[in-house]
Amino acid sequence: MNDLTRRKLIQAGIATVAGVSGVAAAEGVAKHHGLIPPDQGVLYGTGETLTYAAQRVLTNHSLAREFAPSQISNPPFANPVAPMGEEFKRLQAGSFADWRLTVDGLVARPASFSIAELKKHPSRSQITHLACEEGWSYIAQWTGVPLSCVLDTVGALPHARYVVYFSTDREWWDSIDMADALHPQTLIAHGMNGSELPVEFGGPLRLRVPRQLGYKNVKYITRLTVTDDLKKFGQGLGSSAPEAGYAWYAGI
Repeated sequence: MNDLTRRKLIQAGIATVAGVSGVAAAEGVAKHHGLIPPDQGVLYGTGETLTYAAQRVLTNHSLAREFAPSQISNPPFANPVAPMGEEFKRLQAGSFADWRLTVDGLVARPASFSIAELKKHPSRSQITHLACEEGWSYIAQWTGVPLSCVLDTVGALPHARYVVYFSTDREWWDSIDMADALHPQTLIAHGMNGSELPVEFGGPLRLRVPRQLGYKNVKYITRLTVTDDLKKFGQGLGSSAPEAGYAWYAGI
């Protein structure tokens, strides 16, 4: 059974045990503490609210498991990606020297970073498990800049609540709350298994969020927007994932 199915069964169990009045009360508490996910009103909305609120209360500072080098998958699984456009191919031919990561929104100092500039920030390596909602997974070493360091550099404002991140494919985007954005294991990854991050695994840059399922780890990122409101992005559900039928919060 994959993690997504297991979470939905747990959610259904909670709702059954609590009863309608218990679920309503739990939702009220979650709303009071600002723990309502942006896709709360869609299918499984109540269950997603309970899952998100419970995980934020119980595991807000927990770490994803890290593994030994001997446990790295050989070979790791690269899920297929659509053919990249001409602009991407041009940047790739230049070893991504002209690739830029723009950071804007609720920040004191909006900025645009090259990969070389990002690498001047403190880096971190971790060996963590990437699990897909479709059942496949692998363990790899990821190297990158903690997202928290970049947010410190640009001066994320105190009332910021989310970071929205966009792929070079503008149709695929996602977001995380500040608890995950500031988490020490959340990386702007540029390396994998001791080398540059391969294109098939999201190179030159992908967001690595090891406490969430694979689809939250968007490849080919070019822009981060810090915000206090996700309703103005896309359909207002927090990412393209719930627009396609998945949950916004995919904690594991």
